[in-house]
Order: sequence, then C-alpha cells, then structure tokens
Amino acid sequence: MNRRTFSQLLVGTAALGATTPIKAMRASAGNADQAANNRTFRVAIVADTHIVDPFYTGPEETAEETESMSHTADRLVAARNRINRLVPAMDAVFHLGDIVHDSPTADYNFYVQNRPRLDHAAEILGGFATPVHLALGNHDYSLPRFSREETHRLFAAKLNVKPYSAVNYRGWKFLILNNFLGISWDLKNAAYDQGVGTLGQEQLNWLEAELAQKMPTVVLLHYPLWLIEPKEFADLGLHTLLRKHADSVRLVLSGHWHKWVDFAHTFGPQHYVAASTRYDANSFMILEMNRETETCRFVNARCAGWSTHYTRPCL
Repeated sequence: MNRRTFSQLLVGTAALGATTPIKAMRASAGNADQAANNRTFRVAIVADTHIVDPFYTGPEETAEETESMSHTADRLVAARNRINRLVPAMDAVFHLGDIVHDSPTADYNFYVQNRPRLDHAAEILGGFATPVHLALGNHDYSLPRFSREETHRLFAAKLNVKPYSAVNYRGWKFLILNNFLGISWDLKNAAYDQGVGTLGQEQLNWLEAELAQKMPTVVLLHYPLWLIEPKEFADLGLHTLLRKHADSVRLVLSGHWHKWVDFAHTFGPQHYVAASTRYDANSFMILEMNRETETCRFVNARCAGWSTHYTRPCL
C-alpha cells in the first residue's frame, strides 16, 4: 500500500477519554476553579479553511468540493464565533494550513493593489478573541505559478506568517512546521513531487534543537505524517526526530485530508488529522493542556465523525 492508496482509505478510530467536571457545590469551589485554571489551559485547532474571493473561478474536482467553496468564509466565521464563546476561553488558536485556496495570479503587485482572499482571511482570523498562529498549506503556495519565496513574502506582509516557528506558552512548546521547504517542493530538483512533504536541512536542524529542550511539545504541520518523507539526510528526518523525542512530543496534528483520522501511535507520538471548517463549521479541535502532568486531552474527540468531514456539536 502506498501513500496515495492510504489517503483514499482514511480509516480512523477515536481514542476517547472521560473526565469529571468540577461542580461548584461549596464555598471553596471558586478556589478549586482557580486552581484548575492555573493547572490547565486550552487551545483551539482549525484546518483547511480555503478562503476565496470574487477572483475565484473554480470548479474543483468534484461537485461536493465545488459546492463547499461557496461556504468557506461563512463556515470559518461560524467556527470562530463558536470558539470565541467557549468556556473556559481559549488561550490560543492554531491553524494547520490551506488558509486560502490558491493564488489568483503570479503578479505580486495585484495583492498590493487589491484586497483578495488573503485580506479576507486576515479580516476573519482577526476576529478571534485570542492570538492565532498559522501554518502554511499546499494551496497557500500555489506552485508552480507562485514561487515559494514570493509566497513567504506575501504571507509575511498580509498575515505576519513565518515559514515555520515555535510558540512557547505556559510551559508547553508548539512547533509549527512547514513540509514544503525540502527538495520535493523544489521545482529545479529531480525529486520534485507535490504529493510528498519534505522539510529541508535547515528546518530539520532547527527542529532538532527545539526538541532537545525537552519541553512537553505539540507538533503542527499541514501534511499528515503518512505523506512526509521519513528520512531526508542520512538518519535525519521528521519521523526519526519524532521517535527520538517521543518522551517530549505529546501530539502531532495535521490537516490536508479534510477528514478526521486517528493514526494513534503509528509514527511514535499520538497523531491526529483534523477535519476542515470548509465542510463543517463544527470541525475544530479543542485541546486541554495540563501544566502539572504535562499531558494534553482532545476535549471534543467524542464529537468527531471519524473518517468524515463532519463533527457533531457537543460543546
């Protein structure tokens, strides 16, 4: 079975956990709630928003995909509003890539002189009640029409996005990776293949240094690990680093497939593929991070329609 065959199967099962909520039954409950707030915090995960604009033409490969494109902005707004209303409130939001759906032109000046889909996405994302940290997806790049370098320049200007980054927060590390910087996304390389994700030497060295800090870590990237080249340089690759630092990496999250998939510990750390708000405004993840136990919990895992685009509202 190869990567493409597996990506069509998308068979996953949910790993569910139950917790008991704190009930305010005594005068001391307020102190207990405060202690819980100090012990834990929550972050939201969204993926594959695919925002478009009046310059979008379509169609997509299937009728379902084409129909979904007319709802991408409305569904992201609905997801944002639901996340903003959650109690306890989120401390951060992370986006797993495909923020927008391709680039309408290779003319950089077009994006300066107009307000296309990147500006639309920035406006919606700016409405979150908490900071939003963004990964880049394949549709954000639009190779070969738009170079990687121009993409980085554009996203930095419009959304303040770096190609990859680290966010350290309340004792946890969130590593936002970019699986489009290696040879598989180099138009001049014989290994060019957009179906395969590679990170490149510089990013892998940076990642190894970040993981060496031994903080409890969540790794976020666009392609599922199934599509990532395991080793890129001798014994250095994303898969090998994740296994080497399995004592630190608590969770790996990706998007791209638009459906919920649970890889469990196939690649070492727990690995989930998140569904897309493009198809369902309820398809977002809520993670609860525990600072004392250095563990995290997928709060709404029971709501996910595994192997589908959809999520049952249950928060």
